[in-house]
Amino acid sequence: MTYPTFNAGQVLTAAEMNAVGLWLVKSQTIGSAVSSVAVTGAFSTDYDNYKIIISGGVSSAQAFLNLQLGASTTGYYYANSGVTYAGAAFVGGASNTTSFQAGSAFIGNGLQANVELQNPFLAKYTFAQSSGMNTTFATTSVGYHGVATSYTGFTIGVTSGTMTGGTIKIYGYRN
Repeated sequence: MTYPTFNAGQVLTAAEMNAVGLWLVKSQTIGSAVSSVAVTGAFSTDYDNYKIIISGGVSSAQAFLNLQLGASTTGYYYANSGVTYAGAAFVGGASNTTSFQAGSAFIGNGLQANVELQNPFLAKYTFAQSSGMNTTFATTSVGYHGVATSYTGFTIGVTSGTMTGGTIKIYGYRN
């Protein structure tokens, strides 16, 4: 496979830009002492698959981050597994719940999430994979949203406490 080469300062055509594999779609700062953040204009016809990275900031409680597509509050299915830093394994999940598990919030030490979404803009089921950790364990989670609707945005929330600061970055994968 031959890859294109580019020069510094070169203005790229749309076709040349399509050669870029991962593209920053949007960056949004999290406010002060909020329990959720609505991100609009994140998904479009430009990409089928997305990566969401949440980093920085602080939280008032150690909690999970959750992700909800648009205003949809039902139809989320996920399973997760994890292990404590002491080596004890655990599993969990949820059936037809209100959101995906998406990451973790540390008391005073930041927010973190790494989420992959497939099909959020397409009128199909959306599939999600995420990882999260806190000061006692680390988990991975996979699931789907069983509502075949097109979404342009999402909401990130915490299961308890509030978030202050940090950044939500949304990247699109080249089709």
